[in-house]
Amino acid sequence: MPRLPRIAVIGCGGTIASVSPSSLDVLDYPEFGSKLPIEDVLQRFPETRLFLLHRLAQEEPDIQGFVIGHGTGSLEETAYFLNLTLNIAQPTVLVGSQRPVSALSSDAGMNLVAALRVAGSPDARGKGVLVVLNDEIHAARDVIKTSTYRLQTFRSLDFGAIGQVDGDGVRFYRTPSRRHAPDTEFASIEKLALPRVDIVYSYAGADGALVEAAAAAGAAGIVMAGFAPGLITPLQIEALKFVQARGVVVIQSSRAPTGRIAPRRYLREMSIIAGDDLNPQKARILLSLMLGRTSDPQKIAQAFETY
Repeated sequence: MPRLPRIAVIGCGGTIASVSPSSLDVLDYPEFGSKLPIEDVLQRFPETRLFLLHRLAQEEPDIQGFVIGHGTGSLEETAYFLNLTLNIAQPTVLVGSQRPVSALSSDAGMNLVAALRVAGSPDARGKGVLVVLNDEIHAARDVIKTSTYRLQTFRSLDFGAIGQVDGDGVRFYRTPSRRHAPDTEFASIEKLALPRVDIVYSYAGADGALVEAAAAAGAAGIVMAGFAPGLITPLQIEALKFVQARGVVVIQSSRAPTGRIAPRRYLREMSIIAGDDLNPQKARILLSLMLGRTSDPQKIAQAFETY
């Protein structure tokens, strides 16, 4: 029998670790159910014993991959942050579920098994941090949560999944081209300094109050979730000019779920950095990491072209 890969499993809570007294509860369990430690989650699914599991704290040198169970609400943000900051070559896979482990037809077990299979696959190396749910493998940079309750919630809308997990194995079909862990300028940082960065949403009739409030609260940077393809209201423009004069760095993103923000003329003239195709929450992470290193707009703009 071939030697099975050793996978470290780290539990961060979320739906995949949630239980409720009722098998039909797929709604109220976050507030009125309970959370299981990751060991108990694994025990519920005997199929996971196909793999030899170890806690990360053991720091064994022959660990082949890492699986992180995570709540789906902020999973894409954690995945992208790790995609920029991890300094390990082994595959790291984030996994969650849309239904608690106690629910009828829960997706927790199959998602967890799929994540373990991906983390143990030699083909997963060199692709950065991965997200696995619903039999699909997504790149951390591209994937977003698109639905509150549906099982197919995690999608890479512009470019699609990079692979799939089927009964006969793990299959990859493309490789992310943007720089990712462990080959990033953030991967060697032992202690990360993360300056405050806030997100301000644009909507019809929005004034500059939230822009000014973010700066007053100490934000070193602001990400504007603007109208597609990257527009904001006149009053927000005036407020941004005011806070930029005080040193606040501004990224223009979009509230639309797909498409990129190009460095159009009005953005260049206002010294606002185009956020490319990163959504506001991921643009916030990259800007915060960059502001921990530099406030040079050209270097920050280059980072948004690189990562």
